[in-house]
Amino acid sequence: MGHNSQGSKAHVQCDGLMMDPESRSDTWPDIQIQNPHVTVAHEAVVGKISDEQLFYLQSRGLTEEESAAMIVNGFIEPVTKELPMEYAIELNRLIQLEMVGSIG
Repeated sequence: MGHNSQGSKAHVQCDGLMMDPESRSDTWPDIQIQNPHVTVAHEAVVGKISDEQLFYLQSRGLTEEESAAMIVNGFIEPVTKELPMEYAIELNRLIQLEMVGSIG
């Protein structure tokens, strides 16, 4: 936030989803505020697909792969809904290809 940003408000949200035991997330937020009359909020969450989430979806008739795909698609939905439809479809296809064989 620069010197002339008086009255500005910003909210930054950084979420991460760990897809395997080897994944890691290192973050170093750098928020530079040069005006005392602004509001800046930052939050971050990093997690993995839990066994409880998988069990819940599987108990409703989904396979483990379908359950994991549903969780991942729900995680990325805020991003894909902002993309043009053709890009969102392609992103979903790439994620599905990447996930083939990744569970079990």
